[in-house]
Amino acid sequence: MRTRLLPLLIVLMAAVLLALGVPLAVSLASAQQQKVVVDRIDDTAYFAAIARPAADTTSGPRDAVRILSRELESYYDVYGIRAGVFLPNDTPLANGPTTWFLPETGEVREAFRESLLSRRSHDPKQVWPWQRGRLVIASPVIRDGDVVAVVVTDSPTGQMRSRILHGWLIIGAGLTAAMLVAVGAALRLTGWVLRPVRVLDATTHAIASGRLKTRVAVASGPPELRRLARSFNEMADNVEDVLEQQRAFVADASHQLRNPLAALLLRIELLAFELPEGNAEIASVQAEGKRLAQVLDDLLDLALAEHTEADLRLTDVGALTAERVAAWSPTAEAKGVRLVGDCPATTAWADPVALSSALDAVIDNAVKFTPEGERVEVTVTSNGSTSTIVVTDNGPGLTDEELARIGDRFWRSGRHQNIKGSGLGLSISRVLLAAGGGSISYGRQEPHGLRVTVSVPRSGPTS
Repeated sequence: MRTRLLPLLIVLMAAVLLALGVPLAVSLASAQQQKVVVDRIDDTAYFAAIARPAADTTSGPRDAVRILSRELESYYDVYGIRAGVFLPNDTPLANGPTTWFLPETGEVREAFRESLLSRRSHDPKQVWPWQRGRLVIASPVIRDGDVVAVVVTDSPTGQMRSRILHGWLIIGAGLTAAMLVAVGAALRLTGWVLRPVRVLDATTHAIASGRLKTRVAVASGPPELRRLARSFNEMADNVEDVLEQQRAFVADASHQLRNPLAALLLRIELLAFELPEGNAEIASVQAEGKRLAQVLDDLLDLALAEHTEADLRLTDVGALTAERVAAWSPTAEAKGVRLVGDCPATTAWADPVALSSALDAVIDNAVKFTPEGERVEVTVTSNGSTSTIVVTDNGPGLTDEELARIGDRFWRSGRHQNIKGSGLGLSISRVLLAAGGGSISYGRQEPHGLRVTVSVPRSGPTS
């Protein structure tokens, strides 16, 4: 979300800064040029004043013309600005340098023609830093209401363009600094706004992973998100209370039903003594009673597993797996199944009791469904983040639909209904592993059979 919100804020702030900076840059360029234009207008007015006596006759008094020529040449030598006084017939009365004359076309000619109409230059075209233009100012010399001559100045714009560019650089530096400050503020703002969202997301994931006591801190963030955090905590409290009541009911019901069921099984045993030996009906009742007792025991174990927090320790997964393989080897041999293990030493963070129980359920299933003469393999591997225990068998395996449902409570394949079991063993294993950050998954073993993978994290709970 931050990667989507932050660019939007940056674009908006950049647009605001550009909306302020561009007019400021244009205003600076206009002010710099206006300053030069005012200076040139003052200069042309001065030259027009001293040119008026020189323009009294066609040739003008020699002294006045000489003074005007000296002023124009000194002006050119000092400032590098070409200037001249031209009669209406384009004849130069005085100029500096003496080699400068009116061109046939261009800005100088246009300014000269405008001044012949008694109009002084006042708003020349704006010169930008990337242009190499010149600034032309013309002023008419008027005597008795008639234009007797025109003063023209042709100024280079290099210094003016340099000052404009320097001002623009200062404006650009200011805008860049403002943009950096704005980006920093946007980072802080988005972090402040989205921090409760990230915490809420992490808390939701933690609750979904089974850590139901996780809650959201409501001390920071906008008021709306703080209210959302409080509402989320209230919802989590209610969900935890409901689940706790459900667990308590299952545990209490399983515990309370065990005593009447035990008494009922005892009465059935006593009743069996009164019936002929080998009675099929009484044997069936006894088998169903024992199965019901097993289901109640498994329900109680499931309720306890969901309620108990994992006791995580740094565990030698290889040694623990080898121990469970050795414990189940006699059972496998009695059925004619070969149970083999490849269990190199590797450590991971796990609850040893929970991991042992999960392995017992997985190995029990593998041995139970593997035909005589086949083998069950248990392999331990590890990488940088997890340690993995893979149990493979050569049994009948499961279809795609059955693989999608395996591990559900009380679910058993329709092909295995006659095999002893309650359908809760793998569900208990999944709950026990999830409490410690582990997982269990299922897949096909080629050419036939089931592949069960148990994974536990190698990083500690504080990493």
